[in-house]
Amino acid sequence: QVQLVESGGGLVQPGGSLRLSCAASGLIFSTYAMGWFRQAPGKEREFVASINPNARGTYYADSVKGRFTITRDNAKNTVYLQMKSLKSEDTAVYYCGRGPLYGTGERGIGYAYWGQGTQVTVSS
Repeated sequence: QVQLVESGGGLVQPGGSLRLSCAASGLIFSTYAMGWFRQAPGKEREFVASINPNARGTYYADSVKGRFTITRDNAKNTVYLQMKSLKSEDTAVYYCGRGPLYGTGERGIGYAYWGQGTQVTVSS
């Protein structure tokens, strides 16, 4: 049974930073792309970033390029999202998802499992 557990969300001022973590279990982590998505109130869930299984490829939504960095530690079955220069429009519930087997997971394609989400609020 695949389980994904996000952590690291919170309240941060504009311009601040946060690092989200997603611990995975119940899968051979190193064979799947992993991704981060977010959903703001009243909006659909949107793709934020993805990373391929060996971490050699990363992909980002235009809205976060240059500010967010996705990484993974296959030894710890964990994927991270480092967020810098946060803006109020980054406020959302952030979810991690299991992407396609040996895929890239870019543009949010091929995701099958999701965590419960972690709230990120950017406000002064």
